[in-house]
Formats: sequence, structure tokens, C-alpha cells
Amino acid sequence: QTVDVSTSIGVVRGQRLTVLGTEIDQFLGIPYAEPPVGALRFAKPQPIVKPFEDVIDGTKPKNSCFQNTLIPIANLTESEDCLVLSIWGPSRGNGSSSTGALKPVMFWIYGGSFKTGSIFFPIIDGTVLSTRDTVIVSVNYRVGPFGWLYGGSKSEAPGNQGLYDQLLALQWVRQNIHRFGGDPNRITIFGESAGSWSVSAHVLSPLSRGLFQRAILESGAVFGNKEVPDLTPDVALSQAIQMSKAFNCSDDSQWLDCLRHVDAKVLTKYMDLKTNPIIGTQFLPLNAQNSFKTHNYSTDIDILAGVVRDEGSLLARAFYPKCKSLSSAADFADLVKSVTIPRLDAQKIADFYIRGVNTSAPHELESAFWQFYGDVHIVCPTYLFAKQFAKWSPKMRVYFYDWTYVSHILAPMIGCTEEMGVCHASELEYVFGAPIVMNTTDRQFSDNVVTMW
Repeated sequence: QTVDVSTSIGVVRGQRLTVLGTEIDQFLGIPYAEPPVGALRFAKPQPIVKPFEDVIDGTKPKNSCFQNTLIPIANLTESEDCLVLSIWGPSRGNGSSSTGALKPVMFWIYGGSFKTGSIFFPIIDGTVLSTRDTVIVSVNYRVGPFGWLYGGSKSEAPGNQGLYDQLLALQWVRQNIHRFGGDPNRITIFGESAGSWSVSAHVLSPLSRGLFQRAILESGAVFGNKEVPDLTPDVALSQAIQMSKAFNCSDDSQWLDCLRHVDAKVLTKYMDLKTNPIIGTQFLPLNAQNSFKTHNYSTDIDILAGVVRDEGSLLARAFYPKCKSLSSAADFADLVKSVTIPRLDAQKIADFYIRGVNTSAPHELESAFWQFYGDVHIVCPTYLFAKQFAKWSPKMRVYFYDWTYVSHILAPMIGCTEEMGVCHASELEYVFGAPIVMNTTDRQFSDNVVTMW
């Protein structure tokens, strides 16, 4: 059965489903911005001004943004025309004028190192969560060079395009979600990994103020303390110019325009661009410490943040495959030094992490490196962000979790073996309720997690 809802951009047609004995309405791939193509490549997303005359088909998946996938996913079609969001919510009869109390809204931002990710990946969707009297929104945003290339402060490529995409989607949700039964004044933004970095960026950004009431950070935060350098506009610009040279685009002041004409598929293959939130820009004027100290952040929200037990294992193997073949304390120290951490004594760090480790056992050395890598990139930033938030917003509720439950469904899909422990992303299947359709021990646990979130 189909369901029509009229929105600011036209009528959207979704599908009524029965999930766990509950009727929900699902709307896939609703456009929230003009396609960021041609002259709009690398630009801020533009709102849709003229509503669609035809009904918008929300009954089947749309495009994912161009990406260099870490894990190849079947059936994803990629395109630059990918700025869409999906909505799941308790069924409300037909049409947008349906009555009934508005439900809380959860707005999901996917992870993927800002290089990959899609709302059309399997498992991570709102079908189960929406059976809990909640409206779930999931948003596609640009990744890789499309989402992060910086062309200078006066250019049409402001950097942080991926964050601007999320922001526009959040504004669209504030304007339209009541038509889907959601309460625009009760929005929780949540994300994992790069999605969690994004959530923290919205907490800090003056542009996102007032658009949400709660935030959940699962494994990651923009907290460039002295250990992890912030990406500054200067560095971002020199990287972009470096990239333009790789495509023979750098000879004149028109390098940005030249990059707009490079085939999108070819551009996607370029992996050397650092895809991180750029600090010292309109979106993020200050780094986290200074935002907190000067009270320039969303001071009046509640926060749930946390990490999994073995954050580093999956990430270290992906980004530092050398960690598999360490055979001495010297090897370990060299690898630690190669993880660029300015103003920090790499030897001291190496010594700290191999205390009590049998340095002639490669697996023990690898485990020590996992621990180090997870601490630097995920655990410390997430913990410090939550701690600083709690310090500067003493009246708000701040919770922190440490996740020790093993993943059974996603782990094999993402290459997380038993020895790697409770890998990065282990919580996702439980948060989205996948095991509720699986074995009973996990079902009860997932049920509890869904309730907590």
C-alpha cells in the first residue's frame, strides 16, 4: 500500500510496511537540495526552490553519492545527484493532515571516514526503530573530494560541503517533519564514526544552533587537541591545489572550474585529499576547546557519547596494514612515529603502550598498536568532547558508555575477526535493531539498546 504526504517540495509517495507487527510508513530518497552538479560541484548545497509537479517516488532506493568504497556493497548506484534523505515513522493513516501527537525525531548521519557511506546500505535503516513511536530520518551527504574540497574562503568551494549538506537536510526536516508525524522541536541527531564527528561539528557550529535538542556521538568527535592536528584552511587549500595538479588543472586561477569538468568517477579515485572538518571556516570558526571556553556551541542540549572496547583494531588494519607485521619494540616505535602527531614524543608513547608486552610476539605488538591508534583517533577525542561539554554545560545531561558487546552480523561484513574484539561500529546492528529479527539473547540486548537510544 502506498502513502502520499505533501511537503514543501511537492507530494512524496511512500510505502506502508508491517514491521514486528506494527504498521510504519517508509519514504526512500526524498530530495532535499538541488543536484550538486556542474557549476554546483564543490559548492554549498542549494535548497529546492520550485516544488516538483510530479509525485516524488519514495518507494525505492535512489543514488548514493560517488565514493571509493572500503567495502563493496551490492546494488548501490552512484551519482553526483545524491542529496536525498529517507524517513520512517509510525503509520498515520493517509495524507499529511492526519492528526495524532507528534513523535520524537532521530536524525542519522552515517560514518565512513568522510570518504564513503550511504543511507541505502543494508541493516542501517529506520524500519525497526520507527516501531518505537519515533520518526527516523537518514541523510545522504557528499563524501570524498565532492564533500570536502576547499577552494579558499572567497571561492565557491567553502570546504565542509558534506556538513553543509547535513545542515540543509536538518533545516528541511525542521520545516517538513510534522507532515510525517515528527515533532520539529524534539530532534536528536546521532551518528557513528565520521557521522559522530559530524554530530560534534553541529554541536560546535553557530550555523546548526537551535536545530536539535539532543545529540548522540558513537565513536568520534572533532576534538583536535595537541595530539590530533586540526585541519586548517591553509593546509586544506594546499591539498586541494595538490589535487588539481594531479588532474592537470593547476595552471591558472581557474583550477577549481577545471576540476568541475573532470569526470566524477575519475575524481572519486583520488584518495590523498584529507577529508576532515576544516576549522577556521564559517561552519567551524573555532576548534572545540575554544568553542567550549567561549561558550560558542549548542550549550542547551543533552548528550550521550561513547566508544567500543577495541576501537583501534579495524581502523589500524585498514589504514596501517604494517601493524600486522611488527616484530620488535623498534618496529613498534617506528610505526607510532609514522602516525603524524605533532608536538608529541612518539618514543614516550611507544614505551607507554608496550609496557608488559612481549615484544617478540607480533600479535601482542599489533594489539598494542590497535590500542594506541584507537585511543588517539576515537577514544580520547570522544571522551574529552563529552567531558568538556559536561564541564561547560553543568545543567545539561551528559552520559558516556563503554561498549563491550561483540557484533555478530556486521562484524563478518566489515572484516572484523574474533581476535579483533569489539570492533569499531560493533554497536550499529544493535542500535538499529537488526537482531530483533535474530537470536533471542541478542534480541533482548538490542531491544534494551533501542530503548536507551
